[in-house]
Formats: sequence, structure tokens, C-alpha cells
Amino acid sequence: MVFPRPVWEGFRAKVEALPLSAAGWKRIFLGSAMDVEIDSGSRVLVSPELRAAAGLDHDVLLIGMGNHLELWDAQRYAAAEAKVLEQPMPEVLQDFTF
Repeated sequence: MVFPRPVWEGFRAKVEALPLSAAGWKRIFLGSAMDVEIDSGSRVLVSPELRAAAGLDHDVLLIGMGNHLELWDAQRYAAAEAKVLEQPMPEVLQDFTF
């Protein structure tokens, strides 16, 4: 997950407010968060630790998710998308109009 700073601040506050039963997820979200810089070539350097944790190898996708972005390994994303498409559409989306 990639957040612009203002969105991250709100997300972080929600994660910090989670109960002790969610301590493991708090560690994952807050403990692995890193500030990054965009270089002069409009690139972002993702640390080796985060690349390994996310399974990022060669081809990656940056997916817009409204107020944040998701960074995916291309093959893992294709597999995850295929699993979603195998499932019936959730009821909440069946009457969704564009």
C-alpha cells in the first residue's frame, strides 16, 4: 500500500486505535511503514525489505485504489484477480450503477 502523507496520517490514526487483539496487524502496518522520496526520474525506491515482503521481483503494477495505491508483483496480481473473477459478484455490487 502506498499512501500520500495526508491519507497515511488518517490511516495511521485508525490503525493506532485498534484494540490489543489486533497488535500483530498494527505491527505489520506501522512497523513496516517507510517514508520514500520521488527522484528526479519520477521513480520511488522501495527498500529490499519491503520488496521481499511484498514479493516484488521484476514486473510490478501500481494500482489506483481511490485514496491510496497498491504496488503488486504482476504475476501475483494476475493470480489474485483471477481468483476474484472466479467468485460470484458480491451482493453489494449487484445493483451498483455507473
